[in-house]
Amino acid sequence: MLGVLRRKAASGASSVSVYGKSFNNLKPAVSAPRASSAGPEEIIHYTRVLGNVRTFCHLPLAGRTMSLVPKREVVGYLQQDVNMQIWSRSFSSNADGDTVEAVVPYMGESITDGTLAVFLKKVGDRVEVDEAIAQVETDKVTIDVNSPEAGVIQEFIAKEGDTVEPGAKVAIISKSGEGATHVAHSDEKPGEKAPPPPPPAEEKKEKPTPKVETTPAAQKPKESPPPPPKPSATELHLPPKERERRVAMTRLRKRVATRLKDSQNTFALLTTFNEVDMTNLMKLRSDYKDAFAEKHGVKLGLMSGFVKAAISALQKQPIVNAVIDGDDIIYRDYVDISIAVGTPKGLVVPVLRNAENMNFAEVEKGINSLAKKATEGTISIDEMAGGTFTISNGGVYGSLLSTPIINPPQSAILGMHSIVSRPMVVGGSIVPRPMMYIALTYDHRLIDGREAVFFLRRIKDVVEDPRRLLLDV
Repeated sequence: MLGVLRRKAASGASSVSVYGKSFNNLKPAVSAPRASSAGPEEIIHYTRVLGNVRTFCHLPLAGRTMSLVPKREVVGYLQQDVNMQIWSRSFSSNADGDTVEAVVPYMGESITDGTLAVFLKKVGDRVEVDEAIAQVETDKVTIDVNSPEAGVIQEFIAKEGDTVEPGAKVAIISKSGEGATHVAHSDEKPGEKAPPPPPPAEEKKEKPTPKVETTPAAQKPKESPPPPPKPSATELHLPPKERERRVAMTRLRKRVATRLKDSQNTFALLTTFNEVDMTNLMKLRSDYKDAFAEKHGVKLGLMSGFVKAAISALQKQPIVNAVIDGDDIIYRDYVDISIAVGTPKGLVVPVLRNAENMNFAEVEKGINSLAKKATEGTISIDEMAGGTFTISNGGVYGSLLSTPIINPPQSAILGMHSIVSRPMVVGGSIVPRPMMYIALTYDHRLIDGREAVFFLRRIKDVVEDPRRLLLDV
């Protein structure tokens, strides 16, 4: 019976009746490939040209059924053991396939939606394949919405400031470039609409003239209310509303604000301080910076010295690298250092993975790469996830002293500050020394003051004498 059906479809019959069902608009040139399901109760046929199938038939064959359905519908019926490759590109929205839709991409496992921050293109602009059209701002990163095909932007479906989810339509793109003509007409229309406004303006001028007679009557009520002097006196102390601006917070700023407040509400925050003599570390940097840059291709900075010192301190005080989880304490036998980086859009904290296995050059390269990505807004969510300990360097902005806030779900954070030359007693003499205040904020529920002081003391010892790292003392 299946063979009969295929022969009748190929003969060009406009309508074939099979068990009371019908096929319409079957063209002779169109072939109908078949795909049988793996299930024992059903055989499914589909066509690749969706426009040629109007109605579907069901053929009872010894307890089985055969359905002629489009490919997209057939996929839903196929079992998992049937191998079929399906393209995830945006499909055309019309029968000619001239337009495609740009949609919001997958944004990460923990991100369900974002805010459409800005359009990078305008209606009528030509875009290439995978060229960024708009940017979606999430709680953690900014993600580009790319064009699935080359063409001209015909229409924007969403607006700036809208909350969008993965798969939401953002723009319609015309492959043939028909959208460009629409933009040309839209540019001409505003020019044509410009002349009509003057006549209504003239009419408005004529209307106020007769109102001059009514103004004297209006002046009387104005003289009657003398009580408003009190509010006017109070308003003198308030800034004028015209000099204030109200701007909506970005999703990243709201996320940072929420996490910082949660940190204050959750942890028993306590901060301990110490000071570090930077003479030896700065001399080490000055003596070997040229050779280091020539061999490794990266400059030797001070951050790598503090990262290595923090790793040594975390290994000697593992409780600082742990975290409370319910009624348990999770000890982590690896060190992922989070580096706080300030960007124009807000604070981000990328992570150096397995920092305990890195040398000075690898630490410097990792920090430079993550800082560059964070500044450019190209850092990924995976590069900011996790972290067991955070280092924040407020000294680059000139901060002399601060109390940093823990980055959940960590238990401590190290704050670095600016280097200031101060008089110090060395060998019984007062000499100028480059000094830096360091601060450790920790969760006092987990970490006692003894461990916190020992931790900060270890960082001080290693930075003041980097040879300790070689000898492990």
